[in-house]
Amino acid sequence: MKISIEHLSRLARLSLPEAEKTLFGSQLDNILNYMDKLNELDTGNVEPTSHVISINNVLRDDMLKPSLSSEEALRNAPDRTDKFFRVPRIIE
Repeated sequence: MKISIEHLSRLARLSLPEAEKTLFGSQLDNILNYMDKLNELDTGNVEPTSHVISINNVLRDDMLKPSLSSEEALRNAPDRTDKFFRVPRIIE
């Protein structure tokens, strides 16, 4: 299946000079020819994978730690009310 650079540039709403159309057309043809070559491979016995090697998450154990008190967290706040940060209104 051939895709023209003119069609792609129109879809992307790009105006390309003739030199770039020629260059990108050549590059796109190379990519599509390579994809056709890959499509010739028999992958019937190959399991679908998301990674080449198996990956396992390494998780640490959860440990309880003391956290900041409200007063400590608000100590350097530029603006606050009682126990809360005050931020500029964004919804009118």
